[in-house]
Amino acid sequence: MLLVAVPRKASLVGAFFMSVVSAFAGAAEACRPTGALQNVEVARVVDGDTVRLRDGRSVRLIGINAPELAHNGRTTEPFAEAAKQRLQALVSASDGRLALQPGRQARDHYGRTLAHLFDASGANLEARLLGEGLGYLVAVAPNTELTACQQAAERAARSANLGVWKRSPVLSLDRLAQSGFAVVRGRVLEVERNRGGIWLEMDGPLVLRIEPKVLKAFDAKRVMQMAGRSLEVRGWVVDRSRRGAVPAGKARWQMSVTDPAMLEWLP
Repeated sequence: MLLVAVPRKASLVGAFFMSVVSAFAGAAEACRPTGALQNVEVARVVDGDTVRLRDGRSVRLIGINAPELAHNGRTTEPFAEAAKQRLQALVSASDGRLALQPGRQARDHYGRTLAHLFDASGANLEARLLGEGLGYLVAVAPNTELTACQQAAERAARSANLGVWKRSPVLSLDRLAQSGFAVVRGRVLEVERNRGGIWLEMDGPLVLRIEPKVLKAFDAKRVMQMAGRSLEVRGWVVDRSRRGAVPAGKARWQMSVTDPAMLEWLP
């Protein structure tokens, strides 16, 4: 038998790679269906988080926001093509035949079906993509049943600097320049509660809103005590100036925080 010595450095790199693969594969397998499944066939992959079914339905995957392809004058975001191609590969590996679990909220405001997709082995496709760094975890009630395991998949990718996490996508508040999905980091200056929910005024041109309809998922008492703390938060940024002039001293940008998983308090 011929024995080949493997350099220790290469061995360590290989072990690290295998641990990463095992981590996100395990997370995908851990995201098991929690309700009745429908057998569906995919006609085509639209992008990294949307597919079109043979029955005509457009399905938006729950729990992931993939980088955007070029549209409305905006250029293709980094890893958008990679996310689409990887989803195509995952779909093809199951010959286009997948299992679909509809969300508790069955449709979004575009009329798309909101659902989880599972491959022939039972692995959750959203967790597979998140585990490879090809999208961002998003949690929007009431479709949060798999948030914990999908979050674990994203954390594995982030720790390994995979995909979108290869170069940090986290923005400082002074770099906010357009509406759309963003991950931002900053300090809370002031916290206020009124009929519109809880508002966190940031040290920059951004205000965060936790709406009354999702407030029960948060520790409201703790949030009210967080003035002066730093956080990382993700969600869709809205330009309030498009609705008219922003009053002096008020933030131009607003983000709704839809679930505790979208927010992390920093040391």
